[in-house]
Amino acid sequence: MPIRIYKPTTPGRRQTSVDTFSDITLKRPEKKLVMIKRKTGGRNASGKITVRHRGGGAKRFYRLIDYKQNKYDMPSTVEAIEYDPNRRARIALLKYQDGHKCYIIAPVDLKVGDQVISSTKRTEIKPGNRMPLEHLPLGSLIYNIEISPGRGAQLVRTAGSVAKLMAVEGEYATIKMPSSEIRLISKKSLATLGQVSNPDAMHLRIGKAGRKRHMGIRPTVRGKVMNPVDHPHGGGEGHNPIGMKAPKTPWGKKALGVKTRKKNKYSNKFIVNRRRSKRKK
Repeated sequence: MPIRIYKPTTPGRRQTSVDTFSDITLKRPEKKLVMIKRKTGGRNASGKITVRHRGGGAKRFYRLIDYKQNKYDMPSTVEAIEYDPNRRARIALLKYQDGHKCYIIAPVDLKVGDQVISSTKRTEIKPGNRMPLEHLPLGSLIYNIEISPGRGAQLVRTAGSVAKLMAVEGEYATIKMPSSEIRLISKKSLATLGQVSNPDAMHLRIGKAGRKRHMGIRPTVRGKVMNPVDHPHGGGEGHNPIGMKAPKTPWGKKALGVKTRKKNKYSNKFIVNRRRSKRKK
């Protein structure tokens, strides 16, 4: 995905970079594979805001992605590579031999006309093919990984992400995740060969506030410019520090360096090595 940088004719343009969409082959989605996406404004079923700073934004249709790909041993042909406004990765439109169509998250270098197959047995080793972890060669780069067999892909789905198959022993395969975490997953779980498409998405610069509003993200106000009644950081005259040992959330809880993972979480036993801490000890 090439990135285009414009001449700095305005302050917004100076900071902005955009996607050229040169890899897109079809502009309009398949009608039977989209549904209306209702906006929530960050509110739950009770009408309470559970995710702040959400609202507005451009209208979108939701593309129905086939995360299970359970038409086993039936070859499919890539008919188009499309843009999906709900994710940064590209999606591929597949057509099976029986005429059924579906969307999948496309890997890097997948092109129109390529053959893709999903199988519970060992099949050809090439990007886009899907099979159980036990049939993949060690060192394979994979994505769209199932946590439990038959549940559908839940891990490694964002643009440019990729995991690595380290070992297969007993009932489990050892996977190195994009976060560098090493964990065990059932060797019967399916995974797709390759790397998720659009790896350059991380290099895009939003550039201006209006572009964030188009994405449905509203402004974030700093706590230190609020009143004390509204935020623990609020109050004081002029431009002052927060006056605390550590920053806090609007509800008075510590905001940085706090572990949020439950100590007795069921999946702890499957984690061999936790991801590296980003903070210096």
